[in-house]
Amino acid sequence: MRWGMVIDLKRCVGCQTCTIACKQEHGLPAEIFWRFVADCEVGEYPNVRRLFLPMQCMHCANPPCVPVCPTGASRQRSDGIVFVDYGQCVGCGYCALACPYRARHLIHEVQWYFPGGPTPSEAATSQPERHGVMTKCTFCLNRVDAGLADGLKPGEDAAATPMCSVACIANAIHFGDLDDPESPVARLIKDRGAVQLLPECGTDPSVYYLTE
Repeated sequence: MRWGMVIDLKRCVGCQTCTIACKQEHGLPAEIFWRFVADCEVGEYPNVRRLFLPMQCMHCANPPCVPVCPTGASRQRSDGIVFVDYGQCVGCGYCALACPYRARHLIHEVQWYFPGGPTPSEAATSQPERHGVMTKCTFCLNRVDAGLADGLKPGEDAAATPMCSVACIANAIHFGDLDDPESPVARLIKDRGAVQLLPECGTDPSVYYLTE
């Protein structure tokens, strides 16, 4: 089993709903974005077009962020999910330098959206253990694990699927088991020729993109 995503760039409209859904789900501070949608221009003038490119941790099969971590805080699970053990992280930033996708985010100090302290929702979701350590997209492993424990199927049952995929208004973000040839993500990769970002880096990312 190897969890992964297929993102359909033809369907993405750049609304940033996934960005906000991720922030809300994980209670991220104001200046931290585990995922975002880049607004790109591709082609050569005058034949150019606009492209929206959702970006996040790629949960690489060969993650360069893992071996450079001096404390072993940056880890990879058997199902391919790359995560950070906050209790072991010292915030050195080596993993951020190693990541070619700029998917690591150090939370220096908590910053609230408004002066004078946190809003009620910020106070409810604040996680002090993340202050001073490196953070990143986790593929919503808490939702995936809880869903599997309840007999749900990630990628098909919303409660077991990463929130960015659930919230996408255009159904552009697909999640599932890359090792299962019958899974929707595996079929999309095979049938529509999905591609990886920066394959020359040799990271073998678990996030694929549909460009056609």
